[in-house]
Amino acid sequence: MENDCQTTNGMITRRPTTLIAPCGMNCRLCQAYIRDKKPCPSCRGYDSGKSKSCVSCKIKNCEKIAKGNLKYCFGCDTFPCAKLKHLDNRYRTKYGMSMIDNLENIRRFGIRHFIRNENVRWTCPECSGRWSPKFGQCGKL
Repeated sequence: MENDCQTTNGMITRRPTTLIAPCGMNCRLCQAYIRDKKPCPSCRGYDSGKSKSCVSCKIKNCEKIAKGNLKYCFGCDTFPCAKLKHLDNRYRTKYGMSMIDNLENIRRFGIRHFIRNENVRWTCPECSGRWSPKFGQCGKL
């Protein structure tokens, strides 16, 4: 299993690449990940501290992902599957973002390029805080 932590100046932090879920979700944008009380450790983190719905996520627990055969859904021969299409439709409708587009960008340009673009896309131009697609505003406002 890939080490999902790095040490910088004595501080342990999660590697940015492990904060991108198999479905293409950027966990750094998720309200469960950024909340102050009992934050979620991210989709690729340990299940301790996650909500029941996150622990039982059908995409994260997909046999090919769970066994470590695939890191992202785009590597699957059924991509995009019905589960991913359903999630993608929900996020497009509610938050104006697409898991399928995210995965296509990761496949085309690589994870590091995707993360750089995500950092620009979801940074508040006023305060440089993290922009929330769920609330349509900066998390610091």
